[in-house]
Amino acid sequence: LDQAYDADRFRTRGHQLIDALADRLSAMTAGSNEHVLNWITPEKAISEVQNWPDGMSVFESLLDRCISLHDPRFMGHQIMPPLPVSSLAGLVSDFSNNGMGVFEMGIGGTTVEHLIIKEVAARIGFDGNAGGFLTSGGSLANLTAMLAARSRKCPDVWQEGSQQKLALMVSDQSHYCVDRAARIMGWGAEGVIKIQSDSRFRMRTETLERELEAARRKGIQVIAVVGSACTTSTGSYDDLQEIGRFCRQHDLWFHVDGAHGAAAVFSAKYKSLVKGIELADSVTLDFHKMLMAPAITSALVFRDGRTAYGSFAQQADYLWSDSSEEEWYNLAKRTFECTKTMMCLKVYSIVAMHGWEIFDENVTRLNDRAREFAEMISVSEDFELAVEPETNIVCFRYKGTDSGDSSPGSSLNASVRKSLIEEGEYYIVQTTLSGRTWLRTTVANPFTTETHFRGLLDKIRQHVISAISS
Repeated sequence: LDQAYDADRFRTRGHQLIDALADRLSAMTAGSNEHVLNWITPEKAISEVQNWPDGMSVFESLLDRCISLHDPRFMGHQIMPPLPVSSLAGLVSDFSNNGMGVFEMGIGGTTVEHLIIKEVAARIGFDGNAGGFLTSGGSLANLTAMLAARSRKCPDVWQEGSQQKLALMVSDQSHYCVDRAARIMGWGAEGVIKIQSDSRFRMRTETLERELEAARRKGIQVIAVVGSACTTSTGSYDDLQEIGRFCRQHDLWFHVDGAHGAAAVFSAKYKSLVKGIELADSVTLDFHKMLMAPAITSALVFRDGRTAYGSFAQQADYLWSDSSEEEWYNLAKRTFECTKTMMCLKVYSIVAMHGWEIFDENVTRLNDRAREFAEMISVSEDFELAVEPETNIVCFRYKGTDSGDSSPGSSLNASVRKSLIEEGEYYIVQTTLSGRTWLRTTVANPFTTETHFRGLLDKIRQHVISAISS
C-alpha cells in the first residue's frame, strides 16, 4: 500500500502516460494511423485480454483496442473526440474523488456546476429562475425530467403511488430511452403514445390533438410531450414552437430531449433549429455529443429551478438536517446520484481555457461539414440521401439492388458496412428508415474534411464491387 500511493511513482507513471497519449493524439489528428478501429471478434477479445501484460503496458494494450475518435475518419456514433484539456479535468476529478451529493463534500464542483447550468439556461432562453444539474447521461436526464413532470402533474404520487393511467407523447423517431423511462415508471406500453413522423422524420404535430383526445377516451391521463432536438437516426428537429404551444394550451409538461441537437443554442448560425426551446419546462443537453467534453457529461435544465426538488422528497438525516429545505447546493436532493462525480470540471476546463465561443465554432463547423458531405452525395450518381441534414448526422445509401431483398439495396448496404468495420480504415454505423437500411455518419470530428468524405465514398464503392463480384 505504501508503494501503491507513492507520489514519485505516480509522477513518473503520469508523465509516461501523458507522453503516450500525446503521441497518439498527434498521430490521430494527422491521419497517420492505418486504422480507426482494430476489429476482432468478441471471442478473440476475451482470449486476448487474458494475456495482456501487467503494469503500465496495460494502458497501451487497451488503447490499441479503442476506436480512435480523434482520427478524422471516425464518423460513427454521436460522441465527440474530447478536447485534451477536458481529459485532464477527468484526471483531476478522479484523483480528488469528491462526491457531490452534499455541498461539504464537493464545494468547488458544486459551485462550478451551478454556474454552468445558469449559462446553459440563459442560452436556452430561460430567465434567472431556471436551475438544474449535470448528470450521468441523457437517458438518466430524460428519466429525471419525466419524474419531475409526474411530480408536478400528480403531486401525491411520491407517497401514494400512481392512482391512474399516465402517459407521455413522443415522436416515433425518438430515442429509445424516452420509451424506457415511461416503462421504468410503471406506465407500460400504453404509457408511451408514439406520434407519427413526416417524410423528414419530424413529429407530425397536427396529430397531437387527435391523439390526446383518443387517450382521454381510454381513461389515460397524458401529462407530458417530449420533443426531439434532434432525432437519433437522422438528426431531424421536431417543431418545438408548435409543441410548446400545444402543451401550454392543454397544461402539459413540455420536455425537450436535446441530448444531441440542443447544442445549437451555442451557435449563432444554427440556433434557429431549436426555435421554441425556450417554451420547454425541461431540457436535456449532452456536452459529450457536440461540445467536446468526455462522456458522460449531460445537463438537465428546468425553466423553474424549484421543480426538481419534488421528484426526490426523502428523509436522509445523515446527509442533511432539514430534508424539506430547497437547497441548490445539496445536489442529492434532486438527482439520482449521491456519490456524484465532478463532471462539471470537464466543461469548466474547456470554458476556462478556450471560452464559451469555442462551442459556437465547433457546432457550426460540424453542421457545415455535414452539409458539404450531403451535397457531395446528392450530386453523385450511385448514392442517395435519406433526408437533407439539419445537424451533423448524414444518412445515405448505395443505390444498388439485391434481387433477393424486398428492400432494394438493404442487404448490400449492411454488408458493405460490415466490411468497413472489419477493415477498420473508416468507422460508420447504420440505421433503418421506413424498413430500409441506410448508412449513417455523424460528423463528430472538426478535422474531418472533403478529402475524408471522398475517401469514404470511394472505399464504399470498392466494397460494393467486392460484394457483388463474390
